Amino acid sequence: MKPVDMHVHIVGNGSSGSGCWVRPRGLHRLLAAFMLHHNGLPHDALAGDLDRLYLQLLLRSLHSSSLGAALILAHDDVYDESGRRMEGIGSLYVPNDYVLGLARQYPEFLPGVSIHPARPDATEELDRCLASGAVMMKLLPNSQNIDCNDHRYTRFWERLAEAGLPLLAHTGGEHTVPILRREWANPQVLERPLQCGVTVIAAHVAGKGGVFDRDYFDVFTEMTRRHPRLYGDLSALNIPFRSKHLRACLREPLVHRLLHGSDFPVPVMGHWAWMRGVVDWETFRRLEREPNPLERDYQLKRAMGFPMETFTRIWQLLRQPTGRFLEP
Repeated sequence: MKPVDMHVHIVGNGSSGSGCWVRPRGLHRLLAAFMLHHNGLPHDALAGDLDRLYLQLLLRSLHSSSLGAALILAHDDVYDESGRRMEGIGSLYVPNDYVLGLARQYPEFLPGVSIHPARPDATEELDRCLASGAVMMKLLPNSQNIDCNDHRYTRFWERLAEAGLPLLAHTGGEHTVPILRREWANPQVLERPLQCGVTVIAAHVAGKGGVFDRDYFDVFTEMTRRHPRLYGDLSALNIPFRSKHLRACLREPLVHRLLHGSDFPVPVMGHWAWMRGVVDWETFRRLEREPNPLERDYQLKRAMGFPMETFTRIWQLLRQPTGRFLEP
């Protein structure tokens, strides 16, 4: 089985009729500009032909990498507990239909949908996405205002479990989109889906993202001992605070519960892996010259010592819709 990057964001501004929008504000505008520059996109892309430019960049990066597929992610809007859309709160929206359509057009893309469980039509949208080939769902509890332990969502999680649809949920600090409920960065917010039988992937292994964030890595590791369906992904671990957990992630038994993801288009830099002694200087310098961010992230993690199963394990977890054979 070919390796998979199972944490790749789709971003657009609707310029192609995709229905996407992106509205960074304040410091998030500076971060967006940095990501555009780091990935070789023009500074005016946010107001220009972003849909096409971003898709071309992602396809080019994937095709020239060692990866066989990328799991691309939708991003739902923010809702309150009563199911009302919270206008003007979110900074990013990527419709499920856009991601599902891209996956139909490009077989190297695997579709990850996003459905806020408080939506009045959440179950109907879930069934529609399942029928259209969804293989995973992605949510950001602290940014999308989702208390996954709310008993009102129990039937929604049970439906995910029945369908075999895994849940990728952001855990730990978040700095690319606005935060509504900082406490829901704690992976304990995922207890109810796990109890309902959902396979859950804790993005970023609940590590600390910024100086004022709490670090929930130890909470995550403790939960893996109690929940055999709980996994973590290695996306965006090459940053100052999260990188301190790289050695722990390489140790058994935790290493067998981890999956490869890049968090593209978040910049990939190996400085912290080198400074913490996880890769040597020669490897760090060689991979810094790799222009492809997907390949650079993959090779960095291989150089750190993550086994090949880390990069293919996701095939065992994804839902396989009738009529679509996912393994390459």
